[in-house]
Amino acid sequence: MNKIIRLIVAVLCSFATAETFAEYGPLNDAQIADITVTATTVAINRGKLADKKSHNREVRAFAREMVDNHTQLNNQVSALVKKLHLDSGGNDLSVSLKKNDEESLHKLQALNDKAFDRAYVDNEVAFHKTILNNLDNTLIPNAKNAELKHMLRKMRAQTEEHLEAFSSLRVWLSALDNHASRGTARGSKRIQTRVDSSVSPIPVA
Repeated sequence: MNKIIRLIVAVLCSFATAETFAEYGPLNDAQIADITVTATTVAINRGKLADKKSHNREVRAFAREMVDNHTQLNNQVSALVKKLHLDSGGNDLSVSLKKNDEESLHKLQALNDKAFDRAYVDNEVAFHKTILNNLDNTLIPNAKNAELKHMLRKMRAQTEEHLEAFSSLRVWLSALDNHASRGTARGSKRIQTRVDSSVSPIPVA
């Protein structure tokens, strides 16, 4: 049990302590676009792992939704990068995000069943909080191109929805762990219904 707890903590540390993007100095539009693509790819990678590894249908539904949403956003940003000829040549922050992604995936792979579900969902809550904070304080304010700024604002709205959704899922999983009553079982059905249609905030009974 102690080994599992240590693994969960290690996974969370991969992104709960993620950098403040401003620490990397001024960012130009090409770098911002590259960071955006990298961040969405991180969410896609972990979503694919959760869809494959989790035995909880709600967690898998959320994971598939993350893969679909972030793939769409990734494609949109990539198209904008091509249109505007935004070639950053890579940057230290994107490299750091990729490294953290590889480490968190490796640690998640070592977990199973409920331990995996908790670590995945907790990690997504921490990650989306980090992205939301940096969109507000670094990426959106520093973006110069109007189309890129508009794209980032769309990403911000989506990130906020994802954060609320994962926070609700975390509450629901906690209720399951505490031998929830029939009310939580009804919550399960409501979660599944909302996930199928959107990633908006999810009511939990």
